Amino acid sequence: MPMRVIAGIYRHRKLLYPEDDKNIRPTKDKIREAFFSSLGDISDKSFLDLYAGSGSMGIEALSRGAKYSTFVDISEKSLSYVRKNIASLGIESQTEILKCSDIEALNRFKNQGRYFDIIYLDPPYESDLYEPALEYIFNNDLINIGSVVAIEANKKIEINPLWNVSIKEYHYGEITVIVLRKQ
Repeated sequence: MPMRVIAGIYRHRKLLYPEDDKNIRPTKDKIREAFFSSLGDISDKSFLDLYAGSGSMGIEALSRGAKYSTFVDISEKSLSYVRKNIASLGIESQTEILKCSDIEALNRFKNQGRYFDIIYLDPPYESDLYEPALEYIFNNDLINIGSVVAIEANKKIEINPLWNVSIKEYHYGEITVIVLRKQ
């Protein structure tokens, strides 16, 4: 099934992903649409697509007005699709691609004093990567007040009450998207 950009200036543009690789699972159209609609205007926001896969979330953010998207994945195969999709849209100047682990990338951002307005976490569902990444983001202040961290998962994710976030959950069958907004 072809994947496409849902809305914005690149609306209907096709995105590539490895249809034969079950380890690279693009976020479904209805989830991307609902998530970005829940955010409202994201003009001039910075977006971190952590566990980028094909890059569909970061590209959707750029299509909807984000000023910059950073894509992080440890898989060279995934990042090859991110590069192809970015090149097909001619948006290289609005992107950064990092091949490294989640914590390596987050540590790099901390050391550079970089913050993000929106962070989307979508690691492999069966992984144990959720909590360490969330702990690192919130314990190292990689987001500002009003910023959003979203988690796509198929299991319960523990949210630390000390993080001072509002929590909204959206359910799509077995998939839940948890949106945390820093207070």
